[in-house]
Amino acid sequence: MSKWAGYAWLGVLLAITGRAQFGWGDVPIGVLEQQAMQAAVAEVAPSVVRIETFGGRERVDRMLVGTGPTTGLVVCEEGYVLSSAINFVQQPASILVVFPDGQRAAAEIVGRDRARMLVLLKVQLSPEQRLVVPPVVDRSQMQVGQWTIAVGRTFELDEPNVSVGVLSARDRIWGKAIQTDAKISPNNYGGPLIDIRGRVLGVLVPLSPQGQDEMAGAEWYDSGIGFAVPLADILPHLDQLKRGEPLQPGILGVHLKGRDIYALPAEIAAVQPKSPAAAAGLQPGDVIVEADGEEIVRQSQLRHVLGRRYAGDALDVVIQREGQRLERTVPLVDRLEPYEHPFLGILPERLPGAPLIVRYVYPGSPAAEAGIEAGDRLRELADQPVEDIGAALEVLANHEAGQELTVRIGRADRTEDMVLELATLPREIPEPLPPARDSAGAAAEAPSGVIDLRIPEEPNACVAFVPETYHPDVPHGVVVWLTEPGKFAGEPLFELWQPLCERHDLIVLAPQPRDPQRWQPDEVDFIGKALDDLSQRYRVDPRRIVASGWQAGGGMAWLTALAHRDRVRAVAPIDAALPLRVRMPPNDPLQRLAVHIAFARNSMLADRLRQEAERLGEMKYPVLVRELDEDQWQLNAEQTAELARWIDSLDRL
Repeated sequence: MSKWAGYAWLGVLLAITGRAQFGWGDVPIGVLEQQAMQAAVAEVAPSVVRIETFGGRERVDRMLVGTGPTTGLVVCEEGYVLSSAINFVQQPASILVVFPDGQRAAAEIVGRDRARMLVLLKVQLSPEQRLVVPPVVDRSQMQVGQWTIAVGRTFELDEPNVSVGVLSARDRIWGKAIQTDAKISPNNYGGPLIDIRGRVLGVLVPLSPQGQDEMAGAEWYDSGIGFAVPLADILPHLDQLKRGEPLQPGILGVHLKGRDIYALPAEIAAVQPKSPAAAAGLQPGDVIVEADGEEIVRQSQLRHVLGRRYAGDALDVVIQREGQRLERTVPLVDRLEPYEHPFLGILPERLPGAPLIVRYVYPGSPAAEAGIEAGDRLRELADQPVEDIGAALEVLANHEAGQELTVRIGRADRTEDMVLELATLPREIPEPLPPARDSAGAAAEAPSGVIDLRIPEEPNACVAFVPETYHPDVPHGVVVWLTEPGKFAGEPLFELWQPLCERHDLIVLAPQPRDPQRWQPDEVDFIGKALDDLSQRYRVDPRRIVASGWQAGGGMAWLTALAHRDRVRAVAPIDAALPLRVRMPPNDPLQRLAVHIAFARNSMLADRLRQEAERLGEMKYPVLVRELDEDQWQLNAEQTAELARWIDSLDRL
């Protein structure tokens, strides 16, 4: 710290102390604060550089990306500069770094932190040139409520642009970032967030708890919600970035039980085969009670510990198993082998509270070859009792195709044990299926037909079609139909689906965009609320919720399925591709997602959709492709009935 920054900061403290102890009412605290902030910015200014990029893409997906100056922070005197990855999302052809004195030097990206969305630049310096490295604040010294100053160098070269706020939260974005209420925008992305003494707290980046790409969180700029990655977290890994080795998020390989991450303990529901967790001996039913020395009471706490870790780190965990505390060390990895859901070969009946009865056996499946028949009761899988479909799916989630599985069934007055070799999920749609249930009796009094749903805090309209056969004892699947903006025709849609809803126990939910001309990505939140509202009114089958739509509605179906991965179990876009900025997450053992892609053979997207289906298949997603006749842009009645049968089979085991 320079002596002037120290004097200004000390002056603020003395003035405050003097007011408290000696009544120095005439000391202008505001002036001293301003002087301290100016001194702090002057302290870090030699380490803040302007970055100019040239060439590259003008748009990323449908978003226009800027090519104006951005900011970087010196982290090594030999010419290394950190910046936000969003500043290079257009993949520029050339990069120039401009120093505060006006000198320019070419630079190139040598390292990427894909967990925190940072890049490391190497600047071409002259042999005698050395850069100024700023002082850094350790995490332990960061206090909520302290002054923070966001610094950029995008306007005047000789004077940094500044925004002032406070440190409003620590350990945000699953432990990766600190939060400030200073205005953060492209003007200072890549620049430092400093304290009032001119020390660097972190590097400013746009981040989102749900986002996985460089532009996630950019929509929050100038909102009073800004994030910085603590520089103290990055410096220990700087040599790895210098070597060109990317920093990746660390993956453990476990999937936790339940949906409420803020209330439930970190109980393991599934351990992915061939994962570090499996190699370390973690098992379903284990409860993680400690990680890296931190007590874990809720699942969110484990996510915070993991969020700070990179692939290659070792994670020390303590688990609770049948009353014993066991210690394990698990090396984290950057990726897992793609997981493919195993297949037993049956469809179960859907009778709430009833035993798990086989409804249908797939011809040629492991179950068929073992002699399992419709009407048999499924009692145990892998020596574990299975009372319902959810329990059976959880057991299967800990196995993989090609693995042997012991099965116990009940038939008449006897039980039979058998050993099967699990297959992979079928891609074909079964022919007309036997009913999933016996008649539930007279339909209960519940609103049916076309129902208006209104979410008080949302301007969007939403309607649903509920068949007259609806009964509250019967779980109903949901088809979330996302229309092409401006082209919603409710009556023909519901007439098409009415007999299918009655036959397969389905409800059609049709949310509308707030702007009749377009869907906005943030409307996935409204769609989730509409689905919640429907689930409170009617009995919804959690294993048969499908997002579907045509063209722009199909793109929104993709966004909905991925934003609500914990609920949506299938996506069925028609003539719509996965949005370009969206990265498909790995196939999940517990949160299944089936894909049904339909398009006309002469569609402009046909080649892209075929390639997309192939990539999803390589990721081991169960993908079914339907190429329609030329100039056929919608499913006809027969193809819609086939889609309804596919939805009817989503709870297959």
